[in-house]
Formats: sequence, C-alpha cells, structure tokens
Amino acid sequence: MTNKQILAVDDEEDILELVQFNLLKEGYQVFCAASGNEALKLAGTHLPDLIVLDLMLPDIDGLEITKILKGEPKTKDIPIVMLTAKGEEADIVTGLELGADDYITKPFSPRILIARIRAVLRRKTKERLDDALSTKIHNITIHPGRREVLVDGHQVQLTFTEFGILEFLARRPGWVFTRFQIVDAIRGDDYPVTDRSVDVQIVGLRKKLGSAGKYIETVRGVGYRFRE
Repeated sequence: MTNKQILAVDDEEDILELVQFNLLKEGYQVFCAASGNEALKLAGTHLPDLIVLDLMLPDIDGLEITKILKGEPKTKDIPIVMLTAKGEEADIVTGLELGADDYITKPFSPRILIARIRAVLRRKTKERLDDALSTKIHNITIHPGRREVLVDGHQVQLTFTEFGILEFLARRPGWVFTRFQIVDAIRGDDYPVTDRSVDVQIVGLRKKLGSAGKYIETVRGVGYRFRE
C-alpha cells in the first residue's frame, strides 16, 4: 500500500503536520489541505485513495464536504476517515450515514489512525476485487463478495439460498441444470432437498427479480437454466 495517495484535511497546523509525518513514515504519498474548499479541489484533481478529514473547518464543515464528495460520480468511491474533536454519538452516526468509512476522535493515537487507514484500504481493495469478479448479464449485476444483486441499478434483497441459485445459474447462461445439481452446487451433497423445495425457491426468486425473473427459464422434465 506504499503507493497509496492520501489527502489529509485539518485547519490545525500541528495536527496536520502530525498526520502527514506518520503517513509519510508509513510510505504513503500525502497531500494536505487546511480548508474545505482546498480539500474539495485537491480531491477532484488528485482522486486520492483515501481522505483523512477533520469536521470542524473554517469554511465548509467536514460533513458537508463528505456529502459533496459522495454526491459526485468521480469522488463517491473515495473512502473517508473522519478525524475530529466532535465525539458525540449524533456526530458519529451522521458522519457514517453520509458515507464515511471510519470515525476517530481527538486526541488520537497515530498508531491507531494508521491501523484504521490500513483496514479501510484493505476493505476497499477487497471490494474492488469482488467487483472484478461480479457477474453482469442482461440488466442484472451480481456481486458475490457483498452478496448483492442489482436489477437496473436497484438493489434486490435475496435470501442466502436465492442468491446462491441466481449466481450459480447466471454464471453459466444457457446451461441446463437439474434441481439436485443446483442444490449440490449451493449447499453441498448432504443437504436434504426435494424437487418441490427448489421450485419454491425459484418462484420466490423470480418474484423478487420482477421483470428480470423471466431470464430464469424452466426446462420441462429437466430443471432450470438462465437465458443467454
């Protein structure tokens, strides 16, 4: 992670220098900003891998900055670690709900800050790898790592079994599978099942997928397939 770029934002010079020093010592590339406007400009220009953001800034507060960054397609995926003296529960909840990935209160330990930054970067790297393994077919996107399904960009809530069936079929469009092959693939050989239980799962899955449910086709006398 030594090639990662981090934007540190704080209007207190000593805090900014402390954060910058510890990040540089760990091998990160660091950009610094002492105001909200400067932070927004640098974030849009450099697209850092992570932002360490103070909430109490002289012009635009950190919560508003977070809202702006998360609302822009170019910057919405940049992880944000909030570092602030505002430690009330309401502030923490608001920051996380706006899209912050972590929240550290002042006074802080530089070692803990670095550990939290590493954890966030690892998590984001894993999410990107999961996205690379995602399946996109027709108007359906399946993210295996997050166990998330999107239809026309809207999330669909599926059970564990429904997700497993959809992913199994969608990864092999056009292939026909028996009900027992489907169950073996998502649950293992020792899972007790009947033809009827698979049919019930398929019915529920089609219903949740809405118009996209038509892509799961019944092959009479055999089982199911996902339409190519």
